[in-house]
Amino acid sequence: MDLFERSWTALLAAVAGLSDEDFERPSGCAGWLVRDLACHLVIDAQDVLITLVTPAVTEPTADAVSYWDVGDEPPTGDDPLDALIPRLAAAYGEPRWLKFHLDDVGSAAGRAAGLADRAARVSTQEKVLTVGDFLSAYVLEWTLHHLDLVAHLPPVAGPSAEALAAARALLEGIAGAAFPGSFSDTDALLVGTGRRAATGAERAALGGLAARVPLILG
Repeated sequence: MDLFERSWTALLAAVAGLSDEDFERPSGCAGWLVRDLACHLVIDAQDVLITLVTPAVTEPTADAVSYWDVGDEPPTGDDPLDALIPRLAAAYGEPRWLKFHLDDVGSAAGRAAGLADRAARVSTQEKVLTVGDFLSAYVLEWTLHHLDLVAHLPPVAGPSAEALAAARALLEGIAGAAFPGSFSDTDALLVGTGRRAATGAERAALGGLAARVPLILG
């Protein structure tokens, strides 16, 4: 089992262990409840499944770093898919049905990733990547959303140290610069993606990088 599978399995387990009340709490994604985030993870799992069965024969045009597009503005919720997520999440009614669907589709995505040839090429979002790079990119997605999940749920276990370190390294690749050593991996990810504002001391430590964060990933 590689880091993609370990980080995804940990995230699925964290969602599976939530109480019904937890689904109504805010998440670390602005404007989304935990149930909305869980519904988004269903979409993510579907994306993994679709991409892994969309082979490409041309040379790769992106890797785990350049897979990510960096936007200028944070999401407003006006994007049609973003706006659809809360309605889909509410349509599940009881959290157990959302848990069931995420476990069903999510487990399938994990199995498909485990069976996939890391050297094979796949196509997604008009880019061609190796399977290994595609799955490595998703370690950042899983880790950020695991942090989002536990943002207001302190008793719930967060992502592993190895996932945090790998996600930080990938974010630094996207930024083209390292975050200060004084930043923990979690702080680098939260500040670097705009999930929380940098303190004055953190902005000073960031130096020239302060003008380039947050990185709005899409």
